[in-house]
Amino acid sequence: MSRSTYPLKLPASVKHAAQRLAKEDGVSLNQWISVAVAQKVGVVETAAAFFHRRAQGAKGKTLERLLRKAPARPPDAGDELA
Repeated sequence: MSRSTYPLKLPASVKHAAQRLAKEDGVSLNQWISVAVAQKVGVVETAAAFFHRRAQGAKGKTLERLLRKAPARPPDAGDELA
C-alpha cells in the first residue's frame, strides 16, 4: 500500500477529542485519523453507489404519475416557499 502525507489542521477541541479516542483505542492519533477517514470514504462511496443503482431505470413519466396522485392541499406550516 502506498502512503502519502497531508498536513492536517484541526480545531484544538477536535484534535484533543481524537487524541483521547485514539488513546482509548490503543492506537496512534495518525492511525485513528486514517481509520476514521477510511470509514467516512466507505460510507460516502457506498451511499453514492446505492443511489446510483436506485436511479437506474427511473423514468420521468413514472414520477409525473406519482406526483399527480399527491393531494392538492396547501403546505404544512413552515413548509411554504419564500
